[in-house]
Amino acid sequence: MIEVRELVKDYGGIRAVDHISFRVEPGQVLGFLGPNGAGKSTTMKIITGFIPATEGSVLVGGKDVREDPIPARRLIGYLPESAPSYLEMTVTEFLSFIAEVRGFQGVERGKRVDAIIERTALQEVRGQIIDTLSKGYRQRTCFAQALLHDPPVLILDEPTDGLDPNQKHEMRQLIRAMSEDKTIILSTHILEEMEAVCNRAIIIAHGRILVDGTPETLAEMSPHHNAVTIRLPSADAGLQGALQGIQGVASVEDRGMEGKGALFTLLPEKARVILPEVTRFLEEKKIAFEEMYVERGRVDEVFRTVTQGGAA
Repeated sequence: MIEVRELVKDYGGIRAVDHISFRVEPGQVLGFLGPNGAGKSTTMKIITGFIPATEGSVLVGGKDVREDPIPARRLIGYLPESAPSYLEMTVTEFLSFIAEVRGFQGVERGKRVDAIIERTALQEVRGQIIDTLSKGYRQRTCFAQALLHDPPVLILDEPTDGLDPNQKHEMRQLIRAMSEDKTIILSTHILEEMEAVCNRAIIIAHGRILVDGTPETLAEMSPHHNAVTIRLPSADAGLQGALQGIQGVASVEDRGMEGKGALFTLLPEKARVILPEVTRFLEEKKIAFEEMYVERGRVDEVFRTVTQGGAA
């Protein structure tokens, strides 16, 4: 549905996007991750045709965004960062204006507006001036305009930026609902958002793609993938060293605890499964524990490592 080929964007002597290439298939929700200034928003603006590329090309539904811009843009719903809108309009007026811009007239325009207001749960504020809306409702209104023409592609730039936890939850529910029949690129620097709504993730820094895979793949890159954490009511001085001797354990983190208890995380060698060996050790040594669990991996750890120039 989306194909990005060797994309480059220069601003004077600064290269914001550096030969990026990727494809997004129908039904995928791609999380576009990176620190501030990584090139996420620039790439998304090029995909939507908002700004031109210095080099490279973008195809949306087989249409070249630069060579065939109008047919390409018809396929896209775009939610820019900071949710721009006409603040003096009511929600209904704004969405009616957008519907008219999209070519809908008369009864069809009214049906489109009513349907999208219901779909995005804006009924109670539809007559309210946008400038008086909460940030959550304002963001939802701008999301509604991106959906008005029922596009097969959604480009969402930081869709939950600045929202409170309840508003973030509601926005993520909307995005998940849209993912059933749309191709979505979601720009964010919030890792929990990627894990909540995306089935694929790209990490970008300094305008280059560093990692491309599923959220599970990212978690598996973490040194804590398959790590075992144990909470003990008490611990002898030599226990950490004994835990280090378990087969398959690469290192042991002493995470401390208040009082007499202890909390250890056992990191495996090469992400191997060490739970059976750890369980066997505790049984043989008759060591009581209060809690034990296996970690899936820490995506934030992978994110920091790859974006700061290391290897996960």
